[in-house]
Amino acid sequence: MFANGQTIIQYLEQLAPKHLAVEGDRIGLQVGTLNKEIKKVMVTLDVQENVVDEAIDQGIDLIISHHALIYRPLKHLRFDIPGGKIFEKLIKHDIAVYTAHTNLDAAHGGVNDLLIQPLGLEEVEILETGYVQQLKKLVVFVPKTHHGEVLHAMAEAGAGWIGNYSHCTFNIEGFGTFMPREGTNPYIGSHGNLEKVEEIRIETIFPAEIQSKVVRAMMKAHPYEEVAYDIYPLDIPGKPYGIGRIGKLPQPVSLRELAEKVKTAYGVSGLRVVGVLDEMVQKVAVVGGDGNSFVSKASFKGADVLITGDIYYHTAHDALTSGLNIIDPGHHIEKVMKQGVANFLKGKLDENKYKTDVIISQISTDPFQFL
Repeated sequence: MFANGQTIIQYLEQLAPKHLAVEGDRIGLQVGTLNKEIKKVMVTLDVQENVVDEAIDQGIDLIISHHALIYRPLKHLRFDIPGGKIFEKLIKHDIAVYTAHTNLDAAHGGVNDLLIQPLGLEEVEILETGYVQQLKKLVVFVPKTHHGEVLHAMAEAGAGWIGNYSHCTFNIEGFGTFMPREGTNPYIGSHGNLEKVEEIRIETIFPAEIQSKVVRAMMKAHPYEEVAYDIYPLDIPGKPYGIGRIGKLPQPVSLRELAEKVKTAYGVSGLRVVGVLDEMVQKVAVVGGDGNSFVSKASFKGADVLITGDIYYHTAHDALTSGLNIIDPGHHIEKVMKQGVANFLKGKLDENKYKTDVIISQISTDPFQFL
């Protein structure tokens, strides 16, 4: 069985939820429909015409990209000009395009986490937090006979997870009372008689964004016709999300040595360096894509060097003045998302026994060459 397009995107949004995106970012479905069977998915950094040609040759039904195909409003959709030919080919071959951009940048396991992996950074933190999970507490009263079943169902839906610990709950035994009235279909007891049942009060926490999923799972596992439960908002912060990462190398190295390591790690033939090549560095900030707006943040957090792309001339001077070194390997290093997203989707599809194939685009969309 092949997965529906909506199912595939539900999996993708488990990795990169939409609410993590920067306000105004162009994410989501951009071309076509997800309401169809998907035999082949292709993951790419950019949607260029040669990438679309590759997708046509491979029989692709859905393209997942990091950079938006439609970023600025379209004034027209003409097939007789270069930009319009991409849309013509996508429409004629029924290929949908879905974009996950800053939500994938901010996600745990997303672009910035993928970028720091080959650098071996330790004590890693988020460079700029943009979103903190809101936590809620669910309290439900369950008969002893179904305690384990309901608890497990809520945990599988995502409740009761603290770090790498699952099934985190607090339980209190007590008695519940109720009287079934006319028109009810009670699991326990009979009409008109007051019932007293041994029950367990289960308390657990969950991120607010999965509330409906947790409640559905709890209700499905619970034996009662009318379930008694409460949900409370909590003031304690949940997991933070944001753009960029900052951490330390195990040992200080020269800026030159780190630049060479970056070239190897990201597979680039050249890069730009701002700073003194023989200066020793250890605290490293990493931002995928255009990192000009993160220079002051990296400097404020004590970074010795910022690894990012698209640095402007005057921004480089500002960094020098503040004592921050910069390594600019280009915007295209975000290509790491292709393998990362493909691996994640393959795992989800295999876990759910779908035959849908996930393909990584082999086209380099880097517009720059080093001579």
